Order: sequence, then C-alpha cells, then structure tokens
Amino acid sequence: MPVLVLNYSHPLTEAQLATVAGIVGEAPDVRDLAAQINRARPLAEVASELADAANLTSLQWQTTPIVLNPPALAPVALALIAEIHGRLGHFPAILHIRPVEGSVPTRYEVAEVVNLQALRDVARMRR
Repeated sequence: MPVLVLNYSHPLTEAQLATVAGIVGEAPDVRDLAAQINRARPLAEVASELADAANLTSLQWQTTPIVLNPPALAPVALALIAEIHGRLGHFPAILHIRPVEGSVPTRYEVAEVVNLQALRDVARMRR
C-alpha cells in the first residue's frame, strides 16, 4: 500500500514529491485538500471537516501509511493533527517544508518527513 500524502497546503512540486519518494521509499499518492476555513467557526468542527475531506474509511485511517502536509495556519494545523491522531490511533508523520536558502525567487524544498509519533515517544522518556 503506497504512502498517502494528505496535502492541506500548497501543491507539491515534482522535486518535492521526488524527495518524499526518496525518503519513504516509494512514490506517494497525494490528495490535495482545500484548507480555507472560516476563522469564526470552532476549530474542532473545522478539523473534523478537514479530516472528513480526505474521504477515508475508519479502516483506511487505521491501515494506510499517512504523511500529512498540514495547513499553514498553526491553530488549524494543531487541531487537525489532534483529529487525525484520534482517527489513526497515533500521531501522523508530517512534511517539513522550508525555503531553499538563497533562492530567488523563493523556492521551497522538503527538508524531511518527521515521524511525530517517534518524536512523542522519545519526548515521553524525558518526563
């Protein structure tokens, strides 16, 4: 089963997708999902709707290898990660996208795929 990238941000370039493929070991499937929201609405509702937009069944949430490219707006990203954690049963991996140093015009690259669950597990040892 290929890795599924749930992309709630800008479209990913071919170079970015090639980097992701190199990191995860295969070309990922990508779902581009709109993340424009009404800021007056409760974040819990917004996060649930954003996750629903991925159109995954309960079984797919629990069995599909997922990498999240979260929305740029931090409160929405955090609420979405909490919602997805509940559906997956663990934290998702995320894309870390950063500007390419010195690029004109500014370009962005995939710096890494961060396994948030592994990060959490290591942090737990520092309690």
